[in-house]
Amino acid sequence: MTHYFDAVVVGAGAAGLFCAATAGQRGLKVLVIDHSEKVAEKIRISGGGRCNFTNRDVSPANFLSDNPHFCRSALAGYTPQDFIALLHKHGVPFHEKHKGQLFCDHSAEDIINLLLAECAAGQVERWQPCSVKKVVFSGIKSDAGPIESGASSYQIDTDRGLIETPKIVIATGGLSIPKIGATDFGYRIAQQFGLRLVEPRAALVPLTFDGAAWQPFAQLAGLALPVQIETGAAHATHKQRKKTTAFTEDLLFTHKGLSGPAVLQISSFWREGQSLRVNLAPGQDLARALLRAKASSKKLIATELASVV
Repeated sequence: MTHYFDAVVVGAGAAGLFCAATAGQRGLKVLVIDHSEKVAEKIRISGGGRCNFTNRDVSPANFLSDNPHFCRSALAGYTPQDFIALLHKHGVPFHEKHKGQLFCDHSAEDIINLLLAECAAGQVERWQPCSVKKVVFSGIKSDAGPIESGASSYQIDTDRGLIETPKIVIATGGLSIPKIGATDFGYRIAQQFGLRLVEPRAALVPLTFDGAAWQPFAQLAGLALPVQIETGAAHATHKQRKKTTAFTEDLLFTHKGLSGPAVLQISSFWREGQSLRVNLAPGQDLARALLRAKASSKKLIATELASVV
């Protein structure tokens, strides 16, 4: 038996569910497929379990892209304020941390439930767990049938049966977190249809160090402080500094290396072999502070530094 849908979304994450809900509420018959029993696992673990769902100050400058025009049009088409209005509609309480970051008051589950409610409003059907075996472009329809004549047609072979649809959305994400179900499905489909792939690399990740090299700092695990972190050599010229990327955010020491928002941000820009410069007291002139302390205090240097950093 062949099942017919106006659109099929493969992937029940944030993008897939939102896409499906939007299409469903516009009158399309939509199916969401995912190989996992659960939806939106990445949402569930984001923001320490409270989902940092948007930022009031987001702009195209915050995105790494070969096509900045797309970022501008996408952000103009659906703004952070639009999503905030959706949260108000569903009664999801949230709060703002620093720099416009918005988090749920209670749990990331609030965002997941919101997306599922939006899908339900669009009468979106979900098949979970359901694995896709094969996707085939079957050509342009010319005969009468469920799919309009002249429209493209795709056949999707799944472990729940065969599907035919004129529209297929691949929203399976990348390889970032395999333990929550991430696979290379999207890459394989892209290659199958002749799309160019940019070689993937790690981004928004902690920095880990050789165990022996990090041993002197392991005792700092759990310590967090605001820093300025930037790419490039520590003694770069002013001209070279203008080409570096820098962030002023919190840094977290871990048992294996460095994490926290500052490191996660800079990891998208750092390249192997490149230096990183970390200022543990941004905006502070430590030399001047120590000279003042020397003239007016008998405290230990470590004590004085602790009061500044």
